[in-house]
Amino acid sequence: MMIFIGSDHRGFELKRFIKNYLVSNVRAPAIDHGPAEYESHDDYVDFAQKVVEGVLEDPWQNRGILICGSGHGMEMTANKYKGIRAVLGFNIAVAQQSREHEDANVLVLPSDWLKPDEAATIVHAWLSTEYGAAERNQRRLDKLSKIEEKNFK
Repeated sequence: MMIFIGSDHRGFELKRFIKNYLVSNVRAPAIDHGPAEYESHDDYVDFAQKVVEGVLEDPWQNRGILICGSGHGMEMTANKYKGIRAVLGFNIAVAQQSREHEDANVLVLPSDWLKPDEAATIVHAWLSTEYGAAERNQRRLDKLSKIEEKNFK
């Protein structure tokens, strides 16, 4: 598993914290897709694209973490890509369920609403939770795949 991480200016400080957390605690390769420095006028779309492209190299194994102020822009951008299942992870239960039920491969964190330690706990829970593969969950993912096939030509 590779972990790709990126943020915009509003998520920049939290991204640095989470990246350090990943290196120290998760011990999985974490690829930082920017920004390298704080830039108040950057666009979340640019960084979301880079992270998603990394995840798509192996969407069943790789994971992405995107961070912006509300999380909305990053989530919307990521979900424009076929094979991406991005979720806004604003608490532990939501993050765990997104993995167990929906096999989410991108976690989006709202930096305006989370303290760094809360965000790290959410990331840990999300990365530690496996897809449950219950029949009903797989049926739903299969339906999502059919929608993608129809709409992403």
